Amino acid sequence: MQGILETLYLGLPILLGHFGVALFMLALGIVLYLLITPVNEYRLIREGNSAAAVTLGSAMLGIALPLASALGGSVNVWDILIWGSVAIVLQLTVFFIVDLLLRGLADRIRNNEMSAALILGATKLSIALLNSAAIAY
Repeated sequence: MQGILETLYLGLPILLGHFGVALFMLALGIVLYLLITPVNEYRLIREGNSAAAVTLGSAMLGIALPLASALGGSVNVWDILIWGSVAIVLQLTVFFIVDLLLRGLADRIRNNEMSAALILGATKLSIALLNSAAIAY
C-alpha cells in the first residue's frame, strides 16, 4: 500500500501538470478556431442553429483527439505543447480546405444547413483521427 501512495505522491503533480497543459491547449485551439472562422458559432448556437453546434462540437473533438494522443505519449510538457500546436494548425487548415471545396460554407452554417455542417464535422474528425494515430508514439 505504501508503494501505491508513494507512486501517487510522485506522479500526481506530473499528471496534473500535463492535464493542465492539455486543457490549456484545448482552450487555446477553441479560441483560435472561434477567432479565425468567419462564423460566430456561440451566437448561432444560442439562436438554435444546430449546424453551428455540429461544427463547433466537431472542432472541439478534432482538437481534443490528437491532444489526447500527445498527452498519452508525452514524456514532458514540451511534447504536449509541440504536438498540440500541430493538431491545432491542422484542424484550422481543415476548415479552410473544406471552405474552398464547399463554396459559401460560412453562409451555409449560418443558414443552418446540416449537410454542410456534417461534412465539415466528418472531415475534421477524420483528420483528427489520422493526426492522433500519427502522434501516437
